Amino acid sequence: MQTEAKIALHRSKGKARFDREAALEKALGVFWRHGFAPASIAQLCAAMGINPPSLYGEFGNKAQLFMAAVDHYERTYWDQNRDEMAAEPDVRLAISSFFASAARILTLQDVPCGCLVVTAAVNIPDDAADVADALKALRKQTEQAFRDRLTRGVSDGQLPADADVDALASGLNTLLEGMSLQASSGATTSDLLKIGGCAVRLLV
Repeated sequence: MQTEAKIALHRSKGKARFDREAALEKALGVFWRHGFAPASIAQLCAAMGINPPSLYGEFGNKAQLFMAAVDHYERTYWDQNRDEMAAEPDVRLAISSFFASAARILTLQDVPCGCLVVTAAVNIPDDAADVADALKALRKQTEQAFRDRLTRGVSDGQLPADADVDALASGLNTLLEGMSLQASSGATTSDLLKIGGCAVRLLV
């Protein structure tokens, strides 16, 4: 009730309530199309419909806005896919379904193609090492999700006891990143479904 009262108070004063998620979606589009370094404050402000002081007041700086947009991207496009992979009891179906979904995510028609975490990482300047480190950690997060699921597959007896889980997880993550780069170069959903279909063949 207190929140509703605050919203009503803002409306009564004729002030538009700032929609942080909507703003992050707009910023995400700019970063996705241009990358971290080339995206300008002017472009970001124009997309979000705010001025520079408001951007800095709400998000801190460009790097912090970028990481907030990346977090929004992960929650919107990838969290559910990783959760479903973890929940699927059959390890081969879990991996197969993950890559089939990834092929569709990477070629969505209403957003730029490719994975933001992969494509944006190619133009991070030296003075933004914290951003590069954060993106690297996110890529490792997906690799760890593969490792966890494969480890459970070994424990369940669905994969051989001597399966090299670390190598398999790294291979699957490399395949996913390669699919992202293919998507950014114009690969279609059908193309990526074929590539993603190779993922389960890596499992011995």
